[in-house]
Amino acid sequence: MIRLSDYLKAVFGEKIYRLSLSSGCTCPNRDGTIMSGGCTFCSEGGSGEFAAQTGDLSERIEEAKARIRQKTDAKRFIAYFQSYSNTYGDPDRLRALYMETIRREDIAVLSLATRPDCLPPGIMALLADLNAIKPVWVELGLQTSCERTAEAIRRGYPLDVFTKGYAALKQAGIGVIVHIILGLPGESREDMLSTARYLASLDPPPDGIKIQMLQVLKGTALGDRYLKDPFPLMTLGEYAACVRDIAGILPPRTVLHRMTGDGPRALLIAPEWCLHKKNVLNTMNRCLQDCFVPYELASARPETVTRRPG
Repeated sequence: MIRLSDYLKAVFGEKIYRLSLSSGCTCPNRDGTIMSGGCTFCSEGGSGEFAAQTGDLSERIEEAKARIRQKTDAKRFIAYFQSYSNTYGDPDRLRALYMETIRREDIAVLSLATRPDCLPPGIMALLADLNAIKPVWVELGLQTSCERTAEAIRRGYPLDVFTKGYAALKQAGIGVIVHIILGLPGESREDMLSTARYLASLDPPPDGIKIQMLQVLKGTALGDRYLKDPFPLMTLGEYAACVRDIAGILPPRTVLHRMTGDGPRALLIAPEWCLHKKNVLNTMNRCLQDCFVPYELASARPETVTRRPG
């Protein structure tokens, strides 16, 4: 597995940071097309509580830059459209928005969080056009490969939809980052490792992965359930050990984009250890320190992902 920081330095020659942005999209799992209310774990903000949402595109980007200026003087960034499903909507509006974004000199990568059932032909054509300009990453929310769990969290699509959407993106030469959640209710450790094995079986395997500890949030169906009848959650030690096992399953060239996540402090119900970011990161780094492979030693990556922009 490759550290994201190593990958970015090797490919772009410098460290670049994500700008969390909103595209104004919603989600078919929220607007009634599939169902209403979204996945059981998803907050009202669609996992984009930290995304810049006000003003025009330039204002949103400057707002997002201002949030990270205390830790970086970076000149180029990843434009990460995070909230909801960012390939779900009018293709013409999205084309104008994303073309304006990717043509900015300060944007090195365009990253779009979405669902595998939101990739119609018009959107796929747009992604190919964008990827011809600069690298495009599509971040697909899988969460789990277990159909039983997927139904319980109201994901709204079966696994074969993910498999087909993933294959279409890879055939088009698009970089794919997969999101998974550990600790979903009812999932055993073996279920979680099975999700990793499923991802490792894909050909080609995912370019990157984001691993998230289940965070029970206020205002979600899962939060309401937990407050009425608390279910077991993973300890930090259990979580770190599971991430380590997943790192051993995935191919060495997979880039680890996230090994846990920061939940909105005001919304977090459990687990409380997620609030102690420094301790979490130190624990994770100690547990994973011998799991990472230097970028130069990893197997060759597809040209569409590793090429330098420009």
